[in-house]
Formats: sequence, structure tokens, C-alpha cells
Amino acid sequence: MKTIDQLLADGVAGKRVFVRADLNVPLDGTTITDDGRIRAVLPTVTRLAEAGARVVVASHLGRPKGAPDPAFSLAPAAARLGELLGTEVAFASDTVGESARAAVEGLADGRVAVLENLRFNPGETAEDDAERGAFADALAALADVYVGDGFGAVHRKHASVYDLPARLPHAAGQLIAAEVAVLRRLTEDVERPYAVVLGGAKVSDKLGVIDHLLEKADRILIGGGMAYTFLKAQGHEIGTSLLQEDQIPAVRDYLKRAEERGVEFVLPVDVLVSPEFPDLGTKAPTHPAVVAADAIPADRQGLDIGPASRELYASKLADAATVFWNGPMGVFEHPDFAGGTREVAQALVDTSAFTVVGGGDSAAAVRILGFDEAAFGHISTGGGASLEYLEGRTLPGLAALED
Repeated sequence: MKTIDQLLADGVAGKRVFVRADLNVPLDGTTITDDGRIRAVLPTVTRLAEAGARVVVASHLGRPKGAPDPAFSLAPAAARLGELLGTEVAFASDTVGESARAAVEGLADGRVAVLENLRFNPGETAEDDAERGAFADALAALADVYVGDGFGAVHRKHASVYDLPARLPHAAGQLIAAEVAVLRRLTEDVERPYAVVLGGAKVSDKLGVIDHLLEKADRILIGGGMAYTFLKAQGHEIGTSLLQEDQIPAVRDYLKRAEERGVEFVLPVDVLVSPEFPDLGTKAPTHPAVVAADAIPADRQGLDIGPASRELYASKLADAATVFWNGPMGVFEHPDFAGGTREVAQALVDTSAFTVVGGGDSAAAVRILGFDEAAFGHISTGGGASLEYLEGRTLPGLAALED
């Protein structure tokens, strides 16, 4: 895989360099609530611009249905990129049309343009190879060189991720190179003890990674909504807590395999419960109660791990040499149920282990809860991509960057 260092050594001055970034930031209307993914691509964009390249940045945002939708416009992300770069960034109101061509043609050496949301064109996500290829051809006409730096999208077989690199000289940007180096540390010659913390809402989202990590991890700590399917699989009452009943057989199999392989599976011993899901808009107090994890009242739902569980999890992470964390421990967006996620993050900060926060909600939680990102070994920009890499899958976007 060619690196951006090699690309710069070959010279990029005056060349149109297409950077496939991941600017898929959360928006409240037109206000960006977390600009972490924009800041993550800055090193690559900055180096290319300083070397005299004409940088064309492209990304998706959300899941529009293959047509323009103002709710998913990249205009706010382009404006924020310009603020962070300290320079004006041109913005094209389409992907490969008249506005895109004009924006690219108007670039001077060292300047940057951002194209509109790639998913406004149905060719970006098309399953048909010819339709996807036609869109890739149109994108290729806008550039001389391709740099892949949108790690959050490399698990997608999309035109700008998979097909476009085949049409242009290509290299991996700094972000992708860093992400791959970190993930290799989690899969090859791992320093032990190796602890994995998995949370989030659904067990089904983590089935593949749990299956794969049973062969690699020493400890797997479970929290979030997915924990209640595990507790139910053990025969416990979970009240109205989130449950994926169809996953109970798989969960029982994982618990059995973990015991056979000597992998320690750690589940909550107490939880915070409430009669109903909290209002994340007003964040009105809910007055949650702490109950044992095996004694959740029938009319209550678990929304965070309790104080004893937080202490237990911190103890299981204290002596780890490597920690991978993906998924919050509770509904961290509400202050009443943020404590479990906060304590897990603090445990990662306190340990001397190599710590990786696996993107998605975990990365957002770290920032929202006020932690210094530098306190962690690495904060990934791609939750789904990280998980699929750890599952041992081939990621189309990475395969496309191989020479």
C-alpha cells in the first residue's frame, strides 16, 4: 500500500488530488455537534495543500436516498474544514456536475475544494458494477491522483471507495495508515492481557467481532443495551430492558465457548433502571434506581451499568496491556445514565495499557464527556470498519489501495 509520504516524494504540485475523506459528522440542523472526523483528515489535506496540490475533498454524510437532500448537505462540513485550515474552501453544490467541474477547474495550487455529498448520486452506493463504475469514471475525470483517507467508509464497496482507486494512481492518507497500524496491534502479536469492552444497543451488531475475539482476547466486558440479552440468556429477569430474543442461542454459545477457552466474560452485576427511556432533548431528571443485575423489576428497564459494575470493570482493565473499547455502557447522552461510560473511559485513561477507542458512539462519548483525546492511545474514526477488520474480513476500501 503506497503511503502519502511516497506520493509527496513523487511530487504533487499542480496535480488534482482527490481525497476520499469521512466527513460524516453529526448535525443538529446545520450545526456540527462533533467535528472529530473533520479534524482527523486535516493532516492529510494540509500536507497535500502545502505541497502545492489542488485538493478535491469528497465524502458521504448520512443516508440520503441517492438524490439531493438539504438535510444531508456537506456545506456545514466544508465551512468547518475551511475554519480549521484557516483558508477559504470552495464548495461544489453537486458531485460531478457543472458546479463540481467549475470548483475543481478554479483551484489554484495549494487550494482546497469540497464536493457535495457523494450519496446524492445513486451511482455511489449502487450494487450494479456498471452503474457504480460510471460514477467512478465521472469522479476520475476530476482528478489526477487518488488518496484514500476515509477510514469510516473502507468497509463499503462504494464507487468513491472501491472503484475510483482502480482508475487513478493511488495512496493511503495519514489517517488510514494510522488506523491500519493500530488495528494490526490488536490482531497481530497482541500485548497481553488483552481486554475488550463492548457496549452499544444490539448484540447482533457485535456478533462477528465477539466470535473472532473469542480466539484472541483474554477478557471481554459487556455493557450497554446488548448486556440485557446476555443477562436474559443466563436466565435473569430483565424487565422492559432492550432484548434481542433471537440472539439468545448465539449468546449462550459464546458464553459456553468463552468458558471452554478460558476467556473471561464480564457482565454487569448491577444496573441503573428507570420506568421509561429518558428524554434526550430536555434531559429532564429521571431519578434512576440501582438494582442487582439479576433482579431488574418487571416494569423497569436497565439504562446504564451500576456503581458496583463500574468498579468491577475498572479493576478488569487496570492490569491490561491492551484494551479495545467499542460501544457505550449506557444512554450516555443523558446525565443520569452517563456514569458507566464515563467510568470506563476514565479506566482507560488511568491504565498504562495501549488503549483504542473504536469509533462511533464511543468516540463521540469521549469528546462529549470532556476527556482529552490525547489521553488515549488511539481514537478510531470508523466504528463499523474497525469491527469488520477485527472480525478478519477483507475491507474493500483497503483492498483497493493495495498495489
